[in-house]
Amino acid sequence: MRVPVSWVADHLDLPSTDPDEIAEAFVRVGLEVEQVHRGPELTGPLVVGRVQEIEELTEFKKPIRFCLVEVGAANGGVRGIVCGARNFVAGDLVVVALPGSVLPGGFAISARTTYGRISDGMIASARELGIGTEHAGILVLPPWTAEPGTDARPLLGIDDAVIELAVTPDRGYCFAIRGLARELAASFDVEAPDFADPAARVEVPRTDHPSWPVRIDDRTGCPRYVARRVSGVDPAAPTPWWMQRRLLAAGMRPISLTVDVTNYVMLELGQPLHAFDATRLTGEIVVRRAVAGEKLRTLDDVERVLDPDDLLITDDSGPIALAGVMGGASTEIPETHEPGSRVDVLIEAAHFEPATIARAARRHKLPSEASKRFERAVDPHLPPIAAERAAALLVEHGGGTIEPGRTDVGAAPQPSPVRMRLDLPDRTAGVRYERGATVRRLRQIGATVELETGDDGKAVVVTTPPSWRPDLAAPADLVEEVLRLEGYDAIPSVLPAAPAGRGLTAAQQRRRAVSRALAESGHVEVLPFPFVGDDVWDSFGLAADDARRRTVAVLNPIDTDRGRLATTLLPGLLDALVRNRARGLEDVALYHIGQVVLPHAEPVAMPEVGVTRRPSDAELAQVQAALPAQPVHVGVVLAGDREPRGWWGPGRPAGWADAVEAGRLVGRACGVELRVTKAELAPFHPGRCAALRVGDWVVGHAGELHPKVVDALGLPPRTVAMELDLDAIPLTESRPVPRVSPYPPISVDVALELTVDVPAAEVAEALVDGGGELIEQVRLFDVYTGEQVEAGRRSLAFSLRLRADDRTLTSEEANAVRDAAVAVAVERFGAVQR
Repeated sequence: MRVPVSWVADHLDLPSTDPDEIAEAFVRVGLEVEQVHRGPELTGPLVVGRVQEIEELTEFKKPIRFCLVEVGAANGGVRGIVCGARNFVAGDLVVVALPGSVLPGGFAISARTTYGRISDGMIASARELGIGTEHAGILVLPPWTAEPGTDARPLLGIDDAVIELAVTPDRGYCFAIRGLARELAASFDVEAPDFADPAARVEVPRTDHPSWPVRIDDRTGCPRYVARRVSGVDPAAPTPWWMQRRLLAAGMRPISLTVDVTNYVMLELGQPLHAFDATRLTGEIVVRRAVAGEKLRTLDDVERVLDPDDLLITDDSGPIALAGVMGGASTEIPETHEPGSRVDVLIEAAHFEPATIARAARRHKLPSEASKRFERAVDPHLPPIAAERAAALLVEHGGGTIEPGRTDVGAAPQPSPVRMRLDLPDRTAGVRYERGATVRRLRQIGATVELETGDDGKAVVVTTPPSWRPDLAAPADLVEEVLRLEGYDAIPSVLPAAPAGRGLTAAQQRRRAVSRALAESGHVEVLPFPFVGDDVWDSFGLAADDARRRTVAVLNPIDTDRGRLATTLLPGLLDALVRNRARGLEDVALYHIGQVVLPHAEPVAMPEVGVTRRPSDAELAQVQAALPAQPVHVGVVLAGDREPRGWWGPGRPAGWADAVEAGRLVGRACGVELRVTKAELAPFHPGRCAALRVGDWVVGHAGELHPKVVDALGLPPRTVAMELDLDAIPLTESRPVPRVSPYPPISVDVALELTVDVPAAEVAEALVDGGGELIEQVRLFDVYTGEQVEAGRRSLAFSLRLRADDRTLTSEEANAVRDAAVAVAVERFGAVQR
């Protein structure tokens, strides 16, 4: 919200007009100041000019005009100026920067030759002058604004500062000068008559006659609808310059008198309005929900297919507006009319339910200034006031007559009183405020306050919130208002004494150890998007009955295409992999440690637990039982080279063994040695997938992704991944002590011939089981298939490192260990020692 200081000053006697002090006053009452826009740095002669004659220069590639502009006798009379804009005609008043002036951004103006003419100045646009963002054409002033040669600086309000605020969703009343002036009054502690509510200045005459027949079929979506008719308005009447200037300063582009008046009243009071061409309306106006398949062409000339949840304004011809969002093209007041023509305007001022308007604006991707206010709640008592204010402005500046009668259907919701202990703000803040501060601050926000005595003999404040503050519904809300206006800086910051603790839990220590181990081995931690869509499971090639397809839906998803909680970390990690590759990173090794959500096989009813008391142990147990399991998983994905290429030779691409090693690394960080066995699980390649086990219990999988999955997700070829359930690994409080022997090791090599379907990991496990405690390490260093081995068989060569803790092993002992290890491999797999 952009706030011109001069506009606020119309309703409040400001103690200071310094924009920095005003910005600080906004901050004191909890508003966030994004920027203070001071008057643009503009020096030199800037005057009003009248265009006398326009010559079209057609010999150039783009249309250029040479204009004779009267700038007053003191400024040289008539000057010739070259201009490319085409939104003005002879006789219009414009703003002229004469030679010697410097516009914002250091743009110096001088007489120069261009397009074969001498341009003796510049006709300026609002953006070039620094008073607006419009640059489609130059700034045209209303005809009676000033005489040629008049200094344009005070006319344009060059020195009027604008304060830009970021208004939070719970304070919709601050999207208007009315609400912001009230906030400043509270911040500066200004009371009436130095502060006057703009709405209180509007006289709303009593009337018993409707101005147009209106029926509300949906009182939930539209509790109140007001219509006021003004006939005989001159559609060509220019918007007064003071109004245009304030609209420009507030960031809105002046369009026409009717549109500008509705926008001005919206910015001033906070009530969005819409103006219909009454001659295009047919029959009764009906406020109702849309029928499936209905269509509406909105003012942006887009035909929209309506949803049954959309709230509409309709007449006998069908939908004429999307309520609270945008009007329809069929009842728009045309911008061009024949000279002397008049138009009848029907002003709509309604109160709509915030949620209905918010859903419609998002559904149709049609945010507007009106919807922005309606979805944050608008004062339900404003419609007749805003309609009367707009009608009076149209009559004043566009002629015409306000027709007798005013339609006012429905009623404004009445706020409910809130009871609060008088000393509750003091006890909450830990500050003893001065006597009467609570009542005074609540009255400053517009509430009515009465004092009563509670059952315990303590003073109680009975507060009826103002109609523009629907967010004040509980004692805590009133406490916040008192603390906010008294100043958060008055609340002492006292840190409670930290009790002695035991530090990180064992689970936290293990998680950090796993993360550190992966990072130290060259993996990079990422925080991927935690939600998925149903289509990802098809890309993964999961079976229809796969448990990972059973997910939990998010009620209000950030991305409608990915609105479910993930049951595996791989979708998010693979998305991050694709994104990194798209940004030029060829060799990627990513990891993530996070929770997945695994719902129950059958839905479990969630008990309803109130907030008036602490839930019982049984209720808490029911809540816990209804929640889905949320174990912590570790996921890794790798693509490209695992070992970089260089002068030493080619790089080594990441393979399934790297994914398996990442799983082993996680196991070692957890204090366990994971077993690796052959497995099949989508989305992994059936022949290149391993199960990671603790004992016989599978805790994860690793391997190369299936080629179809790689193609479906746009992944690099031979992408590998690993994921395991960290919570499924037993948590050991005491870490195993590493075995350190001062005696030298003995290395023994064995080569075993086996069928090709026997996994090497299982053979290594058999050798360890057979060799016993003297085997320190078993390492596969060669796999051979060829002429010296029968078809269907292969030779696996292992290096066995042997060591004893208390002695140096003899060759006889080493051979005995080797023979015992080989014997187990022969027994289990029919291996033949070569």
